[in-house]
Amino acid sequence: MPDQPSAVSGVFRRPFREQAAFFRRKLGNLVPTQRWDDITAEAHDTAFMVAGAQKADLLADLAASVDRAIVEGKSLESFRQDFRAAVDRHDWHGWTGEDTKGGTAWRTRTIYRTNTYVSYAAGRRAQLQSSNWPFWVYVHGGSRDPRPEHLYVFNGLVLPPDHPFWITHYPPSDWGCSCYVVGARSERGARRLGGDPARKLPDGWNRMLPATGEPLGVGKGWGYAPGASVAGPVSAIAGKIGAWDYQIGKAFMSEMPPAARDAIADAYRRLPSVQADLTRFAQRTLDDGASEGGDEPETRTIGALTTAAADQIGSLIGRDVAGYDYSIERSAIGHVEARHGAAERDSAQRPVQAADYGRLPAVLDQPDSVSALGKSDTGLAVIEYRRTLDGEDFVARFEVRGKKRRTLALKTFFIKQ
Repeated sequence: MPDQPSAVSGVFRRPFREQAAFFRRKLGNLVPTQRWDDITAEAHDTAFMVAGAQKADLLADLAASVDRAIVEGKSLESFRQDFRAAVDRHDWHGWTGEDTKGGTAWRTRTIYRTNTYVSYAAGRRAQLQSSNWPFWVYVHGGSRDPRPEHLYVFNGLVLPPDHPFWITHYPPSDWGCSCYVVGARSERGARRLGGDPARKLPDGWNRMLPATGEPLGVGKGWGYAPGASVAGPVSAIAGKIGAWDYQIGKAFMSEMPPAARDAIADAYRRLPSVQADLTRFAQRTLDDGASEGGDEPETRTIGALTTAAADQIGSLIGRDVAGYDYSIERSAIGHVEARHGAAERDSAQRPVQAADYGRLPAVLDQPDSVSALGKSDTGLAVIEYRRTLDGEDFVARFEVRGKKRRTLALKTFFIKQ
């Protein structure tokens, strides 16, 4: 039985299978737009857009940064770092909010919250439907500036899942709305979750208001149920994997069309936040010790292989690696530190430092050479990537692991001067 949410913010710091599945399905359809309402209603369930973003590579960068926020639980500030980099890289102008610091803060907050709230709601919808809860409870999200209808009219409503209310009012139902829905097995259970089975909808709750073209408490363009049109497929995709954070982080990429998957994979490794996280991951591992745990995961993805990379490696080792990703484990960082870290004695090499791990995405995306080096000590194929950066030769060797992992895992890493 799926966990019940206590608050929407609870999903932003941990992976959530159905939420990730919903958003990743959208990434196969990056849609250029001029206005926010170029796409309406349930079309948002199957397409990603940012109003005013029309270039494909810009959209890919923005999609990858939002994907990190949702699938990896990155903060608003992390998203803003990636957003600024995308704007500068693609020389994007004319977007609403660019003229002032406050306007930029508002725009980035809107993009971040809208995508996280909607994907959360859609993921929960898939869980609610697959679990067949007989009662759904509307819960106000706790906004500091609440909409009166959401707080005083809808909050605590207990209705069956087939009630027409959920067709137009399943939250979020306006910009910034953080309301959500939980399931209950009985009216008594609904009360424990803050519901009031005696609460009734007011007369005219579904009458369209002239000012918005939407019913009571629903913002313009929000009169639909996020995720309702894809709840079945989302549940099916999410059910294919376990609950391990790393699995969720790399999952669903193989479900996307190749061109979209390649664009997102390239964009992911371009994100400043990815490079910063790899540096932080290495530094904390070095500080804590590779076997001490700390607050870092044991494994971190460096994004999916592109089709070209998979084809190249496949030809080198005679094996299909489509759908694989690059990854790095804490134990690999410990190995590199022992062999090529601060104690490095080879005059032709310099010690590998934490910041060097942040440059791995650049090595992987634009290598000077890629070659097969035979087998590792565990009998697995080894692939070597080389790239010269700032006059130094970065060499990263990856072990090709199959079956459940399906990854190129960093084996060793050194830098020649």
